[in-house]
Amino acid sequence: MNASVRISLSSLRAHKRRFAGTFLAVFLGVAFLAGTLVMGDTLRASFDTMFGNATSGTDAVVRSADAITTPGESEGVRQPVPTSLVKTVEQVPGVAAAAPDIQGAGQLIAADGDPIGGQGPPTLAGNWISDPKLNPYQLAEGRAPSKSGEVVVNRGTAKTGDLKIGDTTILRTPDPVKVTIVGLATFGGEDGMAQVTFTGMTQADAEKYLTAKSGEAAGIQVRAGPGVGQQELVDRLTPVLPKGVEAITGQESAEENTEMISSQFLTIFTLFLLVFSGVAILVATFSIHNTFAIVVAQRTRENALLRALGASRRQVTVSTLVEATGVAVTASIAGLAGGITIAAGLQALFPAIGFPFPEGDLVISWLSMLLPLAVGIVVCLGSALLPALRAGRTAPLAALRETAVDQSGASPVRAVTGAGLGALAIATTLTGVLVSPSLWLAGLGAVLALVAFVVLGPVASTTAVRILGSPLDRMRGVTGGLARRNALRSPKRTAATASALMIGVAVVSLFTVFGASLKATMDQTVSRSFAGDVAVSTPSFGAGGSGLSPGLAPAIGRQPEVAEAVGLGRGVAEVDGEGRALTVTDPVALGKVFDLGEIRGSLDTLGTDGIAITEAEADRQNLKTGDTTRLTFTDGKKETFTVRAVYGQSELAGEYVITRAAWAPHRAQDADTLIAVSFRDGVSPDAGKAAVEKVAARYGDPEVQTRDEYAQSSAGGIDMMLTLVYALLALAVLIALLGIANTLTLAIHERTRELGLLRAVGQTRAQLRAMVRWESVLVAAFGTAGGLALGGFLGWVLVKASDGASDSAFAFALPPTQLVIVVLVGLAAGALAGVRPARRAARLDVLRAIATE
Repeated sequence: MNASVRISLSSLRAHKRRFAGTFLAVFLGVAFLAGTLVMGDTLRASFDTMFGNATSGTDAVVRSADAITTPGESEGVRQPVPTSLVKTVEQVPGVAAAAPDIQGAGQLIAADGDPIGGQGPPTLAGNWISDPKLNPYQLAEGRAPSKSGEVVVNRGTAKTGDLKIGDTTILRTPDPVKVTIVGLATFGGEDGMAQVTFTGMTQADAEKYLTAKSGEAAGIQVRAGPGVGQQELVDRLTPVLPKGVEAITGQESAEENTEMISSQFLTIFTLFLLVFSGVAILVATFSIHNTFAIVVAQRTRENALLRALGASRRQVTVSTLVEATGVAVTASIAGLAGGITIAAGLQALFPAIGFPFPEGDLVISWLSMLLPLAVGIVVCLGSALLPALRAGRTAPLAALRETAVDQSGASPVRAVTGAGLGALAIATTLTGVLVSPSLWLAGLGAVLALVAFVVLGPVASTTAVRILGSPLDRMRGVTGGLARRNALRSPKRTAATASALMIGVAVVSLFTVFGASLKATMDQTVSRSFAGDVAVSTPSFGAGGSGLSPGLAPAIGRQPEVAEAVGLGRGVAEVDGEGRALTVTDPVALGKVFDLGEIRGSLDTLGTDGIAITEAEADRQNLKTGDTTRLTFTDGKKETFTVRAVYGQSELAGEYVITRAAWAPHRAQDADTLIAVSFRDGVSPDAGKAAVEKVAARYGDPEVQTRDEYAQSSAGGIDMMLTLVYALLALAVLIALLGIANTLTLAIHERTRELGLLRAVGQTRAQLRAMVRWESVLVAAFGTAGGLALGGFLGWVLVKASDGASDSAFAFALPPTQLVIVVLVGLAAGALAGVRPARRAARLDVLRAIATE
């Protein structure tokens, strides 16, 4: 055993450059994984600290006991509590102070006229609580608002909007309110709660603009007197509270806020990064395995001599694994340091580009260190295991012959196995997306397709390289022909080298296709459902924005250029016990501006007790026109509604429609999310749009868009997502390039004598460099082509699976321009990967190369 270790360490010292690519592959994979885990721990700790600091003076929160939660949302909508309850709470023994907490949406306009925030994080407004211990915001500059129109804003919002104390601006609530900034505040010691904006008003203004009627609040903040614990305070409050109202401790409230952030954002974000860490590690696995396979093949005679001198199979295997362990441990430890650096970089980068991350010190846990370390070591050793076992099986007589010719491409077993896996993958996938829609079956089929591609790689590489390299014979003559033959020499090696790039390109292609399909789906939805000429809308994604004033649609509708203007508001209610989103609108105008498909019944007769639902929802609940259903609103009232219309399409109109008159008794802060406008006959698009913009300017100046512009802006979040995906996948592509470069470098070492002979018979250095570069491009072309095919297939699977799991109809689209760019980047990457090996090959001394054994 000691002899094996000594031989391994000597080999590592003598051939350090052989494992440079492996070291970097392990280092990058471990660094990204460690950085992701450290970033996740840091964010959770930062939010815990921030909410803990902000609510440290709140010992109890009084609020409605029940919440209505709609599908896809983790935080429900609660009934308001009467502000008169504050007096009752103040009389409870042990209560030092109590204050109503009025909350709503409010978006400030920056100094340049643009709205602040709204693309993701919420834009909040509320009453400024005078008790500094109960107020989660602390006054940092200026003073508290004392009269109508005065506000305090968080300092981060003021910096973003270039606003200062004394400035006058507009606050969308959603009705535009002229406000003057008299103070700047911090949240938990920070300039704000990440990228969330906050505007503090007087209590009278908050009740006027943020609630349906005065005397209501989202909750009541309570501070305990000396010697009274939080739970004790809750126990004292509970008996005096009316039915349907509860008290929770301040700690529970802070934990709920942190959990809301974690469930809605942090968990998804961390999972997102972990997926790409997994892709990077998977790509690294192929590169590592390929390196060790080549090294073992090159040392066939060396291992055979060791066997001839008495070394056992186990000793030869162990010596190879010891080398892998040395590389794995050093690269993984270095990767941990790199991961901490990556986490620090992400912490500084994401707030700069608008992601809602608070500041704070890095949190480095044992799990965040041990897990990436273990993954790096296991991946490296696992990748080296088969080559190590192959080295141990080297026969002593192999020292007397040259390295065996790779026949893997002609392996009938591999061809049959790969074809069988491919057929099983297609059958499973088609079953999961077409026959019996199932995300699990579709996912299993996708995994089987990936395995089939890897197994069939050596079989396909021979044919693929011949086809892809055939133009080289005509374009580059003998140099191109030699490059093609070199790539054909070892099908298994070519396939393994290309597989790393194939996976990276496949994931890039997958998201590119899926992103294009989402855009096509949005275009299809707008084209099919939206029959208007222009749209006035709020931000297309996230919780931000304040919505549109309910008075805007009627004001637009009164313009002589406008035929119809219908606003779509949002309500929430339980429908037969399940939380559902309601579309609050004028159903008659809705049917004129939106294509609702086939309508059974009448939208004209909804009144205050009628409801219209989609055909899909009617089938799900076994309802038809004339049937009744029970709605429970957030104010606790229950009413029976009659189904008076069933319509076909629901993409923009929603699944449930009620009138504004039906919603009015139960509404909170009223707002529209979209206003659709159609022009009168003969009105030009420019004239109509100008008329709408003139009215919109009086209501906070929201954006007015044509139908095509609205569809494009609705898909704006997709472009941001794809940009982030491409940035993260650059790491996987980088690892794949390192694998190609390392393989070529090792192959040049293996072909030293051959290259010397080529130079001796007249090949120039430039021709030699071109030959190696073109070989690299061929390998990259094979990987890119395979990745493109696999990614396109998986993109189709994802679109179809999403279609089956959703009520909306998804459209499949292939973006030719983006996919051509992917191909060109793949080929350019191959050429780049071949630069260093080509330069090294050209520098070989001819006589020494010929003399090499």
